[in-house]
Amino acid sequence: MAANAGKVLVVDDDPDFVEITRTVLQAHGFQVTSASSGRLALEMMRQEIPDAVIMDVMMEGATDGQQVSQIMHEDPKLSGIPVLMVTSIMDSPLAGHFPTDEPLSVAAFLRKPVSPRQLVESVRGAIKR
Repeated sequence: MAANAGKVLVVDDDPDFVEITRTVLQAHGFQVTSASSGRLALEMMRQEIPDAVIMDVMMEGATDGQQVSQIMHEDPKLSGIPVLMVTSIMDSPLAGHFPTDEPLSVAAFLRKPVSPRQLVESVRGAIKR
């Protein structure tokens, strides 16, 4: 595998998800950094642009990931970064809070739990676009 398949920022407040995702992606040559909140992710992206972002929908609030993706879309420096949104919100009691009628600037939606194969293929596909 390539020594550096790309830089990926994983944004999730679940440390277990972050660690599993990091392990899978690093095994396939990706450099992985992580942030536990949308606010921290935006700070990190403004310092070093990743090749892709994997972001949970629900962190500090039911739509935190969606709000961050919207901020990214409106920021010329961040708008070109592909976002892969991961979520278990559709299976949670908060599903009704998710604004499905609003356009989202995401490359893909992945449902938790995400298989390692699907994760790697989705990240590679997003980076190639």
